[in-house]
Amino acid sequence: MNLSDKSELIKYLKENYLLPKKGMGQNFLVDESALNKIVDAADIQLTDTVLEIGPGLGVLTDRLIEKADKVIAVEKDDRLSILLTSKYQISIEKQNDKIQIINADILDTDSNKLMPSSYKLIANIPYYITGRIFKKFLEAQNKPEIIVMLVQKEVAERIVAKVGKMSVLAVSVQCHGEPEIVDIIKADSFFPSPNVDSAILKVRVEERKWQVDEKDFMRCVKHGFASKRKTLINNLSAGYQLEKNKIEDIIVSVGLNKNVRAQELSLDDWEKISKKFV
Repeated sequence: MNLSDKSELIKYLKENYLLPKKGMGQNFLVDESALNKIVDAADIQLTDTVLEIGPGLGVLTDRLIEKADKVIAVEKDDRLSILLTSKYQISIEKQNDKIQIINADILDTDSNKLMPSSYKLIANIPYYITGRIFKKFLEAQNKPEIIVMLVQKEVAERIVAKVGKMSVLAVSVQCHGEPEIVDIIKADSFFPSPNVDSAILKVRVEERKWQVDEKDFMRCVKHGFASKRKTLINNLSAGYQLEKNKIEDIIVSVGLNKNVRAQELSLDDWEKISKKFV
């Protein structure tokens, strides 16, 4: 049975009492071309270990197993975890060398213990946890080499934004690597179809040589973006509880206009400013 065909997928789900759970944000991808583009974007080699979040029915997992040395698939839904374990004919107690199925919420797992020192992350996740997934893995001690995720088109566009349209999310991802939109996936490529189009987002993770502690950096960024309508001076003044004239001196000292707004700053600008508050 071809589960990347929507009509066959729906029939299979109904026959096996596996209809998607709305509360879990489940949307099964049924686009052969999109599935292949996700795999291609990750540039998987025969020596790679891949962490797949939300494997669902294993349609993407099948392709990953063919390409990678090992696939660790984390599935929160008990029903689907059992199905995958049966599909690959493995037991929970004795996983085989090629595929490991873990029935768990990825947000509750310790990725530093779960994954080897080198791995790639591929995810088709509920859109409402996109930010938390990025935060978890980009701030982890053991970061993936590459992240390829299906996200809302609008969110993907925010993440790849350039100076002038930056956001907290864009800064928090871009400070760890260069994000790019691989392709746009239409809503009817899923079952059930979401209300928005999606995008395949790829981030090649790079180690940034920080001149300031990452927590101090992100604290400054969050203060700076606290209110979109306010200037950077006003936001930082409120966030750090300092007089505006002191904030103005700091902003001008790093070569920025005193009336600049947070979305107009580059990563280097944020690093220079955050150092002033350490």
